Order: sequence, then structure tokens, then C-alpha cells
Amino acid sequence: MKRLVIFLLSLSGSGFSWAESKNPLPLTEVLSSVTSRYPPYLAALIEMDIANGRARQAQGAFDLNLSISGSFKPSGYYDGQSGMAILDQPLPFWGGNVYGGYRLSSGFLPNYNKDRTQGDGEAVLGFKLNLLRDGSIDRRRVALYQARIDQELADPFILRQHLDFIRAASLAYYNWLGAGYRWQIAEQLLRVAKDRDKGIAEQASRGAVAPIVRVDNERLVVSREIAVVQTRRRFEAASIELSLFHRDAQDQPILSSRARLTPSFPVPARPDTSRLSGDIAKAMIFRPEIRRLDLVLEKAGLDRRLAKNNLMPNLDLGVQASQAAGERNQSDIEPLEIEAKIELKVPLQRNEAKGRLETLDAQINRLQAERDFARDRISADVRDALSAVDAAFQQIAQTERNVELAQQLEEAENTRFQQGAADLFTLQIREQATFDARLIAIEAQADYLRSLANYRAAIAADAPASLAR
Repeated sequence: MKRLVIFLLSLSGSGFSWAESKNPLPLTEVLSSVTSRYPPYLAALIEMDIANGRARQAQGAFDLNLSISGSFKPSGYYDGQSGMAILDQPLPFWGGNVYGGYRLSSGFLPNYNKDRTQGDGEAVLGFKLNLLRDGSIDRRRVALYQARIDQELADPFILRQHLDFIRAASLAYYNWLGAGYRWQIAEQLLRVAKDRDKGIAEQASRGAVAPIVRVDNERLVVSREIAVVQTRRRFEAASIELSLFHRDAQDQPILSSRARLTPSFPVPARPDTSRLSGDIAKAMIFRPEIRRLDLVLEKAGLDRRLAKNNLMPNLDLGVQASQAAGERNQSDIEPLEIEAKIELKVPLQRNEAKGRLETLDAQINRLQAERDFARDRISADVRDALSAVDAAFQQIAQTERNVELAQQLEEAENTRFQQGAADLFTLQIREQATFDARLIAIEAQADYLRSLANYRAAIAADAPASLAR
């Protein structure tokens, strides 16, 4: 016991805290700690912040831009200067943009110089549209749409982590309960041997039994002390594992002592196998795998649209109007000038776009196959989990009956031993059989609860409403 105290004190100095409460520890307290304080789950929640940041980053492709420029010639025949300030706004349709601003030139510039303006400068307004390639879709819009899909993808990712962590915490909790009950049973068995040792010692002192009988019982005491140490170590390991999920207000792991064990396992309920079809349908809706693949397919579909877009030629239309800002007008420049431009560029080979399209078609086919298999996998998971729950439930009644029979045999053998009609060795065998039967019963109940936790995870029963679609 001294070594155990030293061990736990060392853990407490390493970020672990010892649970002082004597109240039974319910599973709900552990699960609440998982969703509010478990570091891996809190890290998973950050995925949404990352996706939001990426969406805002993609939105930057449509930011309003201010461009200011100027030019002058320090030497040469022409000594004119020019400058402009333009606001450029990308449009979310037809791959276009609209712009407007002010231009001003001074000094001596040639008539063909496009930077040459009226004496007081001129206001400029124009737009540009892509009529074919980059019209219905372009790279910046695909990046924005995919970033928004990534925001939706954060939900199935977080939900997958939520279900996995709830399941892992439940398994750790039931393992902790089972380990605590094993420790209690091992101590009870040791106590029986120690209590009997007093009686045998008294009988041996009177010569009623041979001294070797007491030696045999002392050997039994030592072997059962070893069993107590082993079960205690198993409980300590289970408590440490549980402490990763169960944390205090300072987010430090809590080592739950045996004082926090519940009086018994929760009462098992017979599984309703008639609900299998409904539970499979529920799992298809709430499990995150299919939703994730649907969104990934949607992203791949956007990439495919972009690849098909890149097969088309560029046909760009632009219109620009310039309006004089004052009355000092150049004689060869109209106060209002409108210019329209159209440009056609045809890619002749388009190998990059064709190769990209072939790659995406193959990837989409692969994702569709994965989606079909995901449905089969979910159905199989639910069926297997329910089968495990049903089998574990049936074993509970059998193991309880096994304990009853073992106890009857032990009590009968103990009576015979008290009457001198049986030897100690036979009684030890009966006690060990009862001990083994009780351990098997504990394992059966723990196995039922673990199977139930797996089943709840299979049907996404613990999916929070904020993450379920």
C-alpha cells in the first residue's frame, strides 16, 4: 500500500489529480468531461476554425483592389508625366471585373500615347467579361466553392472524432468498473483464507489438525495476496486510462479511486433485434462517412467543371468609357470616349486540360465506389454490433447461473470441511471455482456494456444535433 501511495503522489506531481469525492462516478460525468475538456476533441473542434479561415482566404480573390501608378521621363524628346488611381472589383459571375478611377497627364506626350488625357484629367469606367472560358466557372470561384464545402466537411470530421472519443471513454469507464470489482472479489477471497487461517492455527495448537494443513493454508494466503496485487495493478492501469478522458476544472486528469465505484454494473436490458432495419437506416443518415464522401464528390465535381472549362477558347469582351473631368480639353480628344474590345484565344492541343479531366473522371469513379462500399460497411457494422450485444446479454444470465452453482458447491464443501468430512485442498478448489465464476460474470457484464458502447457508436446514437445533418 505504501508503494501505491508513492506511485499516485508521483502521478499527481506530473499533472494527475486524485479524486477526493466518495460519490459513485457515473458514466455521464466522464462523457461530459470528454466533450468539454478532452484535449484531442478540443483540437478536433479547431478544424472548423481552420475551414472558416480558408473560406475567408478564398473570398479574398473577390476583394476590391486599389491600384495607383505613375510614370515620367527624366530625359528624352517627350517630357510628359501621367498617373492614375483605379478601383478594381472582381465579379462573382462570368469571370469578369468592373473598374473605375481617375487618370491625369501633363507635359508633352505623343498623340498615340494612351496615357494622354484631357487637361484636367478624366474619369474612367469599364468592365471585362469572359464569354466562353472562365465564364460560367473559373479557378477563383472553384476555390471559393470548395472552401465552403470544406466548412461543411468539418462537421463529419468533428462528428467522427466525437463518436470515437465517446466510445473510447465508455470502454475505458467499463474497464475501470470491471477492474475495481475484480479487485474487490480478490480481496474477499483473501479475507476468507486469512479468517480460516486463525481457526486452523488454533486447531493445530490443540493437535486437532496436522501442522501441514496450516502450511497449506498459508501458501493459499500468499497466492491470494499475489492475486490481489495483480488485480490492484489492473485497476490502477484502468484508472490511469480513464483519467485521460475524465478531467477536473483545470483540465488535469483525475485518477478515480475505488471509492468512486458504483455499487454494481448498470442493469442490462435485452436488445431489441426487431429495430435492426430502422437502426441501419438511422446509421446511414447520421454516420459521417457517407456525408463526407458526398462532399468530397462535390469538390471533385467542381474540379471536373473547371477542367472542362479549360478545354474552351478564351473569348473576352471589354468596354471602357472615359469622361473629361474639366473644361481644359485637348482638341484631338473627345470629352466622352467609349472603347469596346473583343479578344479570341484558341488553345490548339489542350493536353493539360484533357489529362486533368481524365484524372478527375477516374477519381470520381473511385469515390463513388468508396461511397457504395461505405453503405455496405455501415450496414455490416450495425449488424455485427447488435449481434455482439445480443450474445453478450445472453452470456450474462449463463454466467450468473454459473456463479450460483459454484457458490452452492462451495457452501456444501465448506460445511463438510467444518464437519471434518472434507479436506482443505478440496475446499480450496471450490473457492477458486467460485472466484473464477464471479470473474467470468464480471467480464460478461463488462463485455455487454462494451458491446453496447460499440453499438451506439455504430448507429451514431450519441451524435450531437449540431453536427448531425
